[in-house]
Parts: sequence; C-alpha cells; structure tokens
Amino acid sequence: MFEQIDQKKALLDAKRPLPKYTVKSLREKLLLEWTYHSNAIEGNTLTINETKVVLGGITVGGKTLREHLEVLNHRDAIHFIEDIVQMDEPLSEWQIKNLHRLVLKGIDDEYAGVYRDQQVFISGAKHIPPAPFLIKEEMEQLMGWYEQPETTKIHPVARGAMLHAIFVRIHPFIDGNGRTSRLLLNLELMKEGFPPIVIKVENRLAYYEALDKAHTEKQYNEFIKLITKEVDSSLELYLSAVNNAK
Repeated sequence: MFEQIDQKKALLDAKRPLPKYTVKSLREKLLLEWTYHSNAIEGNTLTINETKVVLGGITVGGKTLREHLEVLNHRDAIHFIEDIVQMDEPLSEWQIKNLHRLVLKGIDDEYAGVYRDQQVFISGAKHIPPAPFLIKEEMEQLMGWYEQPETTKIHPVARGAMLHAIFVRIHPFIDGNGRTSRLLLNLELMKEGFPPIVIKVENRLAYYEALDKAHTEKQYNEFIKLITKEVDSSLELYLSAVNNAK
C-alpha cells in the first residue's frame, strides 16, 4: 500500500534542501487549504477566499465571530504543531490538550483543553463515544498504544491514520475533536518528513464512512487507504513544485 508514496518521498528527500521560496509558497497554500477544508467539514460557511481574507486580518461581513475565530485558531494550532516538529518533541497528552485549547480559544474557553464531562453523540455515525468517566483511561490507553515499540514500527501514514481514528472514537472533548484529530494526523506525518495533507470537504462522506467503519468494526484499512491517497496528492504537489522551480 505504501510503496508508491515511499518512492515519492525518497525522490523528494533527494531534492532537499528544497528551494526556500517554493517551500514558503507551498506552506502558505497548504495552510490556507488545510484551514478552509478542516473548518468546512465541521460546518464553517466561509469560502476559501473569505478564509484567506480572515487569515490576512480582515473581517468578513455577514459571518459569525465563531467562524472568524475558527480560522485564526486553526492557523495558530498549525503554528503550534510546526513548533513541535521543529523541536522534535514526543507526543504527549499535554500537547493534545494544548492543541485543543488553541482550537477552541475564545469559542468555548470553559472546555478548551479540558476533557468532556458530558455524554456526546456523533451525528450520522453508528459509533457512540465512551462515557465521560472513561475518557481519562481511554486517553491513557491511546498514549500507551502510541508509545509501545510495536506502534513505532507501523508505517507513519498508517500510524497517523490510526492515531486520528482512535482519537475520534474516544471523542475526548465537547467540541473541536475533528479539527484536533486532523491536526494530530498531520503532526505525525510532518514529524516523519511527509508534507501535511488536506482532507477536502467534498470527500467528507467517504471520510466519515471510513471513520465509522474503523470505530464500529475495528477495520482501519479503508481509512488508511483514504489517508494514503491524500499523502500521495501532497507528495505530487511538492514534487511538481520543486521540479518546476528548476
């Protein structure tokens, strides 16, 4: 499943260091698209051009304060995971809570970075997240799984996809779980030298269905394949940009 993307990543690695301004423009492109699509999946109505305007510090008329904050918060959360990658810090529950705190900052400060104390349901999904009193234990189990030697041997794309899926199954926060899970997935990819991916809003149905299958049947292959396809797209984007830069 991973042979093609491993070959493309090897090609990209062989071209490092990548051209400075090409990397800068790719980063800006992906930051915008990642922010737009991740928010749109959750119901944010800002268009991609309106998202760009908000990132530039301009308010869009007729849109809610929450929608503006979701854009700015997501940008700050991306900066946070970029710092983690740069400092080569291991993943921890503290980081996950801080990441979520950034996602909900100014939107719901009471629950930003705090595990939920209420039962929640995922609309349209068969899976029902665990009861609040189980969350601490479930998150400890997730971190235990992540840190065990067998997990470190899993291909980084599969590991990132499974981290995302297991996190969403637990649904540890009242709100912002989807955005946080996609940030965690890209954190895992970026730590291994892969470019971040964008799960597009138009693929939302396939994304949700693959996630629900992972949760109800413990079958991760479909979800891993979906993520692998997006990794391939991001690698293609980087390779074409680097090749055209010459």
